[in-house]
Parts: sequence; C-alpha cells; structure tokens
Amino acid sequence: MKSLLKFITCGSVDDGKSTLIGHMLYEAKLLFADQERALELDSRLGSRGGKIDYSLLLDGLLAEREQGITIDVAYRYFTTDHRSFIVADTPGHVEYTRNMAVGASFADLAIILADATKGVITQTKRHTRICALMGIKHLVLAVNKMDLVNFDPQKFEAIKQEFSQLTAEFHYESIQVIPVSATEGDNITKNSLNTPWYEGLALLPYLEQVDVHQTDDTKQFMMPIQRVCRPDHTFRGFQGQIEAGSIAVGDELTTLPSREKAKVKRILVTDQDRNTAHAGQPVTIQLDREVDVSRGCVFTKDHQIQEANSFSATILWMDDSVLTPGKNYLVKVGTKILPGTVTAIIHKIDINTGNTVPADHIVKNELAKCEFSLSDNIVLDSFENNKSIGGFILIDRVSNMTSACGVIEQSLQSSDSLVRLDTEITREVRAQQKGQNPLTLWFTGTVPDHSALAKEVEKRLVSTGHHTMLLKNAQGESLQRLAEVAKLMNDAGLIALVSSDSPIENDRETARDIIGKEYIEVYVNGSFAGSSSTTDTPGNPEIEIDASKLSIEEAANYVVKRIIKYLINESSHGEFLNF
Repeated sequence: MKSLLKFITCGSVDDGKSTLIGHMLYEAKLLFADQERALELDSRLGSRGGKIDYSLLLDGLLAEREQGITIDVAYRYFTTDHRSFIVADTPGHVEYTRNMAVGASFADLAIILADATKGVITQTKRHTRICALMGIKHLVLAVNKMDLVNFDPQKFEAIKQEFSQLTAEFHYESIQVIPVSATEGDNITKNSLNTPWYEGLALLPYLEQVDVHQTDDTKQFMMPIQRVCRPDHTFRGFQGQIEAGSIAVGDELTTLPSREKAKVKRILVTDQDRNTAHAGQPVTIQLDREVDVSRGCVFTKDHQIQEANSFSATILWMDDSVLTPGKNYLVKVGTKILPGTVTAIIHKIDINTGNTVPADHIVKNELAKCEFSLSDNIVLDSFENNKSIGGFILIDRVSNMTSACGVIEQSLQSSDSLVRLDTEITREVRAQQKGQNPLTLWFTGTVPDHSALAKEVEKRLVSTGHHTMLLKNAQGESLQRLAEVAKLMNDAGLIALVSSDSPIENDRETARDIIGKEYIEVYVNGSFAGSSSTTDTPGNPEIEIDASKLSIEEAANYVVKRIIKYLINESSHGEFLNF
C-alpha cells in the first residue's frame, strides 16, 4: 500500500501557489483527459495571452478567477507511482488567514512559496509561525519566479539564508529550499537546466521520498469518544478514531474523566471484527461491563493524562471582533465542548521578529499566549505530546463561528501552578470595561434547588447586560479548587455563579477566605414546588431563601434585587438580610 502525504501550499498573494500545483499535476500527467482539455479551453480567456493558466485547476470559485487570488481552501487528491497525496491549496491574502490555518491543521508538510523578486516578507513569516503552531514538522520553501531574476543563485542563497534565520527558533524536523518557476515548470517535476547550481531534488520527487511518518503506535493508547452507538439493548459500542498507540481485545482501559476501568470485549473496524487496532483507525469498541461514557470522554491506558479546568495556550485569533480578557466562549478540546473564559492575555507575538509584546487585547490574525478557565474539568495534554487533546478552538456562543484556534502549552491545575504575572490591567480595569463589579454568588443548601436557582439568576443577569460564568463542582473536585476558579473569574471582572453541594460550614468558610469580599452565599432552605430533597444546616449566609414560600422565579427576582446595588456601586455586605 502506498504511503499518504498530506501537504499544503501557502505564502503571500500572487506568489504562485495555485500555479505551482496546477503545473505539477499537468506536467506529471495526473489529470484526466477532460480536465486537461477544459484547462486548455479556459486558459484561452485567461490572463496569460492564451498560454495555459495552471492556477485555473485549483482556483475554482468565480471570484478567485476574476481577482486572480485564492480565497477558499482547494483540496486535490492525486497518486504517482511512488506515493498518494492530498494537497490543500490555501489562500495567501491576510484577510483569509483563518482559511490557511484550517488547511494547515490537517497537513504533515507545508510548501511555503516566496517570490524571488521580494524575498521573505511578513506573510511568509506569519505562515511559517502558523505552520509551527499547527504542529507541522516538515517544510519546503519554494523560491518561485526564479525566471524573473534570471535564475540568479546569489538571490536564491540570500533568501535561503533569511529563511534559515526565521525557522531557527522552531523545531522543524526537515526543511528543504528549492528554486522553482511555477509558470515555466523549472524544478517542478524534474531538475531544470536553468539551475545547474542547484544539487537537490525537484519538488515532486522530493515530495515522493520525504519521510513524515510519526511513531504514534509507540505511544500509550488514547482515543477520544466521538459517539456512543446503541442500535438495540444488546449492543453498546463507543466510536472514535485512535489517536495514539494500539489496542487489543482483552486490554484494560481507563475511562476519563470518571476513571472507571473495563476490559475490551470486542473491536470493530467498519463492520468487521478485529483482534487489534492502531493509531489512525476509526473503531467501535465494546467493553466487558457498563461504564459511564459519553461523547467527549477519553479511553486510555496512560494514567498520566491530565484533567484540568484551566490552561495556558498560544492562539491564532481569527475573529473580526477584538479579544479582551473576560470574554466567554465555547471551548472545544478533542470531542468535548465546554463554556470557558479568557482569563488573561499574557503577551502577543510579533510576526516579524518573534518577540513577545505586552498586550491587553488581540485583533484579527494576531498570535498570542493566553490563559483560559473552563466551567468543568476536561481531559487535555500539551500539544507537543498529543495533538488530538492538545489542540482546541474557541467558538462564539452567539454566532457559532470559530473565533480562534490554539495549542495547549500546560494545565494550570492547582494553586501551586497558577502564577499571576504583574500587569497594569487590574481587576478594576476589567470590571470597568464590563460596567459591573465582580462578584461570586455561592449557591448551596437544598439539592438540586440551588442549582436551578443559580441558572435562573444567571438568565436574569445576562438579560440585563451583565457578564457571567456559571460554575459547578465536578465529581471529585475540591471546593478549594472551585473557589480558586471563581476568584479567577472575579479577577477577570466576571460575576461567578457557583452551584455547589457544600454542606460543611468550614468548607464554605474556606471558599469565603479564598474569594474575599466578593463572596455572597445564597442558601436555599426548604424545597421549591416539586422537589422533595433534604436540606443541610445553614451557616451564616448573606441571602437565605425559604423555598416553601417562593417559586423559583420569585426567588431569582429576589436574589437579583438584593445584589443589583452591589453590582453597580460597591457596598457593604452587611446590608444583606434574610428573607
């Protein structure tokens, strides 16, 4: 079976990406007869005076042909005698950087084009950094339009040296620099007589032989759950793609985050039973006993994989809006989606120099290091160790559009690992930006009434323009950790609504000590209509709700009424009275 190479072409506008791939396909006789004939006919009306315009093979959109630029990602599949290929021709215009990042996310190798008449420019540097961010380990710099500089070897060498300096800070496993002419075909499928000073392979032969295989089979088994398959009561299987390692019938697996253990009873690849399966295969796994597994969980044999609800990461911001700390998004890691907040912008990265620059906001197409906090624990790892649970995207909660993509650097799991950096952007500045005072409402008491009340109060606050985050302690998570996250939310200027089964007064006092003066305890005594749960013993709450006298809507209105003065103008908590 032929090996598969997935690669992208990228670079600045009019560097010749589409022309390069089109010429490669045409010259290597990798087109069907009707495709070749259509290209020749379309080229008569093209911009090359009747000569074949190879870019037309990939620039399929009308707007692309009218403007002579690539807008969307164009995928092509082709096979030579030595290898199979999937190529993504990505846009070069800075406006479509997000489309380039999408193409880079799937690739093993990137061909970055540089115009020989211009050299290494800002967009070349941006795409090089994005390729590194997306985990690409193999690069080809195609120095195009060499015919326009008379195939000058000194010009080529100068660009090669500048690119070498640019890539020195990254951990690319291979970098090849090739002089080419996309329009004339020099060094595309065979070495050109115009470059006798170039001793390397032409582009296509190099792509056929470059080794990009990773050793995922040597890693511990890991598979995020994409879907639970239950066609009838006799079968319950868990479906997903094996991202690392291998699995065999009889192996013991650990389910994260529940940490339940079970043995593999059956493995299906498509509809065929298999005794083993390995990285890259989509499978259905049946276990020997019932465990708590749903979409977003992870099967593993590696007990070192982490769970955390906060992490630091480098992101590419792709939204038209400005990113500032305290904004809420949906965060998708692996197959799991959770609400999350950008709690801090550590710095942004200068595209040209790679230097870090202090920043309090990020605009479109900028790279930045940020910290994030999630509403619950999630299974994650550093992107360097595991791409599938080390990469993530931010999703706008209103438009459902992807706002950013990023790579996780490390979890911020405990207070010992949380390092607060000195910054001029204080809690007060962030709160003022949101037009509210930060506050933690700690809902406790009757179960599950306090959880329902917290949700109802958040609806009312959001409807009046306040910025909130609803938190609930996960199974096994300490109240101390929950309080630390709530305090982090307050530092970002947010109103944190915490629903916590915390019957022990000392635990609540610990939370109060961690959060400070922003802590407001809302204790639900009794049960709302339809609930028959028991209550714990109240401590000294700022707000106490007698659920036997109020509906949940009335109780929510009462809580909002009691806190609204504090949200607008900081006042003493001693003004709160029991109801």
